[in-house]
Amino acid sequence: MGPIQTKFNCSSPVRPCLLPSSSFSFFLRRPPFFSSPSEAPTPIIRFLCLRVLLVSYSAIVFLYDTVARKGKVVTTTEGWPELLRCTTTKPPPILPGELIEEILLRIPASSLVRLRNSVCSSWRTLISSSQFAKDHLRRSMAVDPALTHPCIAYYSSSYSYTTIGTFSVRYVFENPPHEPTKVVPYEGRCYRSIIGSCHGLLCLHDEELEDRAILWNPCTGFTSPPLEIGGIFYYCGFGYDHVNDKYKLFGIVNKKSGESVTRIFTFGPKSKWRTIQDFPYRLHDSDSKDCVVGLVGLFVSGTGTLNWLLRSRLSSSVAVLSVDLVKETYSQFSAPSRDSDDKEFVLPRLGILRGCLAVCYETKKTHWTFWLMKEYGVPQSWTKLAIIPHHPLLVNPVSCYVLLPMYMLTNDVLLAKSPSGKFVLCNLNDGSIEFPNIDSSGDGMTKHRPLSRGSGSRIFHVYHESLVSPSHFGLPSCSSEMRLFKPTL
Repeated sequence: MGPIQTKFNCSSPVRPCLLPSSSFSFFLRRPPFFSSPSEAPTPIIRFLCLRVLLVSYSAIVFLYDTVARKGKVVTTTEGWPELLRCTTTKPPPILPGELIEEILLRIPASSLVRLRNSVCSSWRTLISSSQFAKDHLRRSMAVDPALTHPCIAYYSSSYSYTTIGTFSVRYVFENPPHEPTKVVPYEGRCYRSIIGSCHGLLCLHDEELEDRAILWNPCTGFTSPPLEIGGIFYYCGFGYDHVNDKYKLFGIVNKKSGESVTRIFTFGPKSKWRTIQDFPYRLHDSDSKDCVVGLVGLFVSGTGTLNWLLRSRLSSSVAVLSVDLVKETYSQFSAPSRDSDDKEFVLPRLGILRGCLAVCYETKKTHWTFWLMKEYGVPQSWTKLAIIPHHPLLVNPVSCYVLLPMYMLTNDVLLAKSPSGKFVLCNLNDGSIEFPNIDSSGDGMTKHRPLSRGSGSRIFHVYHESLVSPSHFGLPSCSSEMRLFKPTL
C-alpha cells in the first residue's frame, strides 16, 4: 500500500492522490502489516487500525474541502501544508462513494456525529441520511453491537428537576475504582419523565403540561418538537413497529372526564392516535387476581413488543403481559416458577439482557435468581442465568424490590441496581462483586444523594447510541429542547 500524499498540483485539475480504493478494500479484510491469515487481528485491533487510517484520511479531506471552498489548495513543504492561491474550487472524487460508506458504517455512532460536523459536506450529507442511520443500526444489531455504545439515562421521580442525567455503561465496566464515570447532564425547558427508549431515542413525557411528549436522541442532540398526546398516562411504553417502519407510543390515557382509553400514537408527518382494545388490567384494581409490576413496558428489539410482569395475588405464579405494536394486540405467557415460600410483597423485576427478556426473583430470603428467555415468547426457553447471594451492602429490609438487571457484557459481568439503591457489577463466573464509582455531582439533582451512595428515587433507562433522528420519519428536528446542563458554582 502506497504512502498518503498531500501534494496537490495547481496547474492542472486538482486531484489529491490518497490511499487507493483497492488498498482500503484489502484493509477491510486484513490490515497489510499482518503478513499471513494466521496473524489476522482481533476485531478490536482491526477497528483501531481502521480508525487510524480514517482519521488520517478525514483530516486530509477536511483540509482540502475547507481550502477548496476558499479558492485555495494545499501543497506540502517538508511535511507541513501551505495555502496557495488556485482557481480550482471543487475537488474531484477521491474514493468511490460505496467504499466510503462501507468504512463509515464500521465506526461507532458517537464518532460519526463528530465526523459529521468536522469533515466535509458530502460526509455530513451521508451520515445525516435516514438510510445510513438505518444501515448503521442494522449492522450494529446484527454484526457489531460495539457500534452503538450502551448508556443509561435517568430522571428524578420525587423532585421536579428539569435535568436528565446520562452516563456510559462501557465506562462503568472499564473504569478502575479510583476513576469515576462522569454523569453528563442535560437540561430541558420543563420537568420531563422518561417513558421508554428504542434505537437510541428516548421518549420524554412533559409532567407539567401533561399532554405533551418529545423524542430525543442524546447522541446526536436532536429532538422532535413537543407533540400533543392527549392526556395523562399510567401504563405506557415506547417502541418500534419493524413491519411498518413506525415508532409508536402506547398508553392508557386518563381523560379529564375521569374515563380512560387505551391508545397507540404513531410518530410521523401526520402523527395520530389510534384507539385499540382496552388494556387487560387497571391500576390499583383490587378485584383483579393479578397485578402489573411497573408502569413502563420494556421494548424487546426485533419483536415489536412492549412487556410487563404480572404477579398473581393468589399464588406464587408470574407471567409476562405483552403488547404487539405491529398487530396492536395483547398476549400473555408464563415466566419461570417461583418458590412458594418467597415473600409475596417482594416484587420480581423484568429487564433486558443481551436483547432477551430477563427476570429476577428473591429466593429463600438468601439470594436472587436470574432467568433469561432465549427465544422470545417461548416459555420453555427460560434458562437459569445466575444465583447471586445477598450482600449486606445490597439488601434493604424495607424494600419491596429485588435486584434490577440493567446490562450484561459478553464476559458474563452483570450491571444491576440493588434494593439498597447501589449499582453493582456482578461477575457471574467467580461470584465477585464491585461497586462502580459514578460521579453525579453535576446532575443538578441537589436533593438526591450521590449515585455512588445510592440511586434514591431516580428512575433509570438503558439506551444505545444511534444516528436515528426524528426527521428520518417525518418529524421536524431541533436541538433547543435539551441542552447540556452547566451547574452554577
